Amino acid sequence: MESKELIDDEIILPELLFLEDYYGNYDLYIDAVYEAFKKDFVDNKPLFKGKRKLSLKKHPIYQEREYTFYHVTHTGNDEANRTPDLRRCERIKWFSPIIEKCEEWGLKVWEQDRKGKKRICIWLELEESPDVVIVLDDREKYILFWTAFTLEYNHEIKKKQKEYETYLKAKTAQR
Repeated sequence: MESKELIDDEIILPELLFLEDYYGNYDLYIDAVYEAFKKDFVDNKPLFKGKRKLSLKKHPIYQEREYTFYHVTHTGNDEANRTPDLRRCERIKWFSPIIEKCEEWGLKVWEQDRKGKKRICIWLELEESPDVVIVLDDREKYILFWTAFTLEYNHEIKKKQKEYETYLKAKTAQR
């Protein structure tokens, strides 16, 4: 299961993890997804822009796993009742390379304030797969891997594009 999937001429990402590969057994599947997450984010610490190691939000522990894992593999506004998101789970092995290679791959990276917090967004745009957005929480002395999600609908893509363009305009105006 270590084959690589070519996404673009310059971007090679690890294989996707599919529920079907675990006989449709969600418990086996989520354990495998967690093992991939643990390997990339607990046992190892990805670097953002080659110099800042990522941390995780560990508490509250949810189902005996770090809270960040729950947040990157589930969706919903009500934190107490989030639901599994298979698109996120499938792409769990992609998150570390996206963070580590965002500059090398020329991905869209921008800062924004969300609810009074300084967030860093990283956007991997793809032609034949939903786009992936990673959100990091910049805490000055360290960076938390906050969440990740896919953009599957045109209105989501337009919203992210507008956020990115607003950032670029503000950055240009500051010069």
